[in-house]
Amino acid sequence: MRAQISRRGVLAAGLLLAGVTLGSRPGRAQAPSVLVFAAASLGSALDEVAALWAKSGEGRPRASYAASSALARQIEAGAPADLFISADRDWMDYLAERKLILPATRHDLLGNRLVLVAHLDNPLALDLKPGVDLSRALAGGKLAMGSPSAVPAGHYGRAALEALGVWASVSGQVAQAENVRAALALVARGEAMLGIVYATDALAEKGVRVVAAFAPSLHPPIVYPAAIVAGRDRPETRALLAYLGAAAAQAIFRRWGFTAPGA
Repeated sequence: MRAQISRRGVLAAGLLLAGVTLGSRPGRAQAPSVLVFAAASLGSALDEVAALWAKSGEGRPRASYAASSALARQIEAGAPADLFISADRDWMDYLAERKLILPATRHDLLGNRLVLVAHLDNPLALDLKPGVDLSRALAGGKLAMGSPSAVPAGHYGRAALEALGVWASVSGQVAQAENVRAALALVARGEAMLGIVYATDALAEKGVRVVAAFAPSLHPPIVYPAAIVAGRDRPETRALLAYLGAAAAQAIFRRWGFTAPGA
């Protein structure tokens, strides 16, 4: 399941990332910008935070967004990430076990909620209680979600469906996506009848509507831990990590629907 990624491929990705700079300020000499590897669900909010950070003249943060699993494997393979923000604790633990993060810098940064979405034109109403007839609601269509074996949102989604007692009845209709934003896109394009995504993703996509929210008790807590990658400790990285927890950045995250960890 944890497929190997070639170092040559990672190096190529790193070279491409060199051009993905957020909020650059030309004409000013600066230290090498901080490269953040972050869960795909953070994209919209973190872009805004990075732009605000750049205005302070504290460097030019860059970001690479993907499934937490893919990013963790890239770091394991040698990708030049400075800071890692995962959408669950498992993939941060994966790197910690391999001594690839600095434990003293690790902390839970954000929380989120899990929701069921449909296309904006779909008037479906559903109560996500045990025994809900989700298969009928799909009407022969697909249920988009991140891969349950690799993507945190997919893992949370499967746990919630199992707790509701409906996983067995819908597993054959699941369209597994490489990350939560890809699952969201399937619903927005009308290629999937329903999707399981984070509340923040639903807020970022105008082509979908929230049908219902999953009770937090149905799945493990949704937590986004952040940590500096081993061997990449610099003052600029520590400053950015601290800023992500500061009031200005947290206000942006809240506006995009993120919660405090464990909220």
